[in-house]
Amino acid sequence: MIDTSSLVRCEKASCTYGDGSNRTNALLPTDCHVARGSRIALVGPSGSGKSTLLHLMAGLATPTTGSITWPVIGSIDDLRPRHVAVIFQGPSLLPPLTVLENVALPLVLAGLKNKDARGSAGESLEKLDLLSLREKLPEELSGGQSQRVAVARALAGDPSLILADEPTGQLDHENAESVVAVLLLAADHSNAGLVVSTHDPAVASRFPDVWRMSDGSLKPEETAIA
Repeated sequence: MIDTSSLVRCEKASCTYGDGSNRTNALLPTDCHVARGSRIALVGPSGSGKSTLLHLMAGLATPTTGSITWPVIGSIDDLRPRHVAVIFQGPSLLPPLTVLENVALPLVLAGLKNKDARGSAGESLEKLDLLSLREKLPEELSGGQSQRVAVARALAGDPSLILADEPTGQLDHENAESVVAVLLLAADHSNAGLVVSTHDPAVASRFPDVWRMSDGSLKPEETAIA
């Protein structure tokens, strides 16, 4: 039977790094899926496998065993730059580009005319109260501002699936609240699936579904398995 509901599906997907005594089981065989409209907080201690699972879902890593598919979206070649947005914890802006150019770049790569891409980028920046920074370079921004710009860039293309890896980890409480609110509103606007990994109980409490990871294992009672 063809799956027409899952934006991403993991079937017995695992990920192992290294060999021999250096072998690390970053993710044990995992079954889960994310559907349109999903709002999922992925929680667990550092090293529990949260980032690995998100990277597999984003097509940034290949499973050692099992499979990752994107039934609604298509093949791995269809994921970016429009359908799947990834937000990392660390800096990810391109230093030579202005804030507006950084946000517009994925849209240009997706085929939009430069004028249209810049218009959409401006709208995304405005949603996060960042429009006044549009001509600044990344080196002129604070850490919190850089992270919020990265969120604006990810959301500018109205993605079907939003994957955020500790997006509030380097933000103060006020900025963290703003980023989470914008992520939820953006997901609601496009009926996107949203998965956010977090250590912050306050962030996790904003999500109706919580998946908990421990030692590379996603607890069965917490997964959304079809």
